[in-house]
Amino acid sequence: MRRPFALIAGVLLVGAFALPASAADGDKGFTIKDSRITESSGLAASRLHPGIYWTHNDSDDGPYLYAVDSATGETVARLTLTGIGSPRDVEAISIGPDNQIYVGDIGDNLGGTWPYVWIYQLPEPKVLKDQTLRATQYVVKYSDGPRNAESLVVDPKTGRAYIIDKNEDGGHLYEGPAKLSASGTNIFKPVATVDLWATDAAISPNGQQLAVRGYFGGIYYDWNGGRIKRAGRLNVPLQGQGESVTYTDDGTKLMYGSEGSDSSVQAEDAPGGSSSGSSKSPSGGGSSASGDDGSATDGKLKVGVVAVAVVAAVFGLRRLFRRN
Repeated sequence: MRRPFALIAGVLLVGAFALPASAADGDKGFTIKDSRITESSGLAASRLHPGIYWTHNDSDDGPYLYAVDSATGETVARLTLTGIGSPRDVEAISIGPDNQIYVGDIGDNLGGTWPYVWIYQLPEPKVLKDQTLRATQYVVKYSDGPRNAESLVVDPKTGRAYIIDKNEDGGHLYEGPAKLSASGTNIFKPVATVDLWATDAAISPNGQQLAVRGYFGGIYYDWNGGRIKRAGRLNVPLQGQGESVTYTDDGTKLMYGSEGSDSSVQAEDAPGGSSSGSSKSPSGGGSSASGDDGSATDGKLKVGVVAVAVVAAVFGLRRLFRRN
């Protein structure tokens, strides 16, 4: 999705955060090298193929999913989906029980123009090669009217689908029916507030945490079967247009992606630092929800000051453009 203010933020961030990398950064993530992938908008770690990440463009591409090898950044398979209509604005991807892939065609550039959106479901292939697979298409409506959204998650235990709408002032977690129906309309209802302008979300493999990211930060929640409780802030890397997030297959890391050609996927410790799903912040990670993290280094504090200035500049420009 093309977002002029996000792009302005990206330009500012590139200049503001061109700082030397630490030698102790740990896992470095990878760069998506496929020239066909220019608007990677969703990310999901494969359950069948360790080290493989599924992604997609958000629009103007077609019914395609790409399997990217994190060891090389190269695409090892492209799936062509059949059995669905023409995708409009594909924004999210998630993997549920029984290695089922769920794709969220849930974006709406005009913030509520389309009366319904779609979710596609297909099995994750056992063999990674270019192939055509038939998907099931589900029609989705919201109980309180149309809206824009970029976050789709599927509970790894129950298979229930959830959507978080994208709202600058914060949105809501919408719960779908216990089982999606391909023959009727699936109504999603708000069940909790989400304190973020959300661009993507992911549930930990053990079903204990929900990670939600935005352009400038992130929050994690205790999942509680969809009855979420805020637990702390995420240590989200600074990216030009931060669009996606997924847990690694073992739950120890969060992988953050962004749009653009040769876009990077960066790794950060997941809260708790392991697949146990602990609700405690990792050592040296983001601050807690109450902001009482005292472990930041001087360098991080300086970056934080710059970040605040950049965000203020971006939103100042937003208000100026609105007035004009």
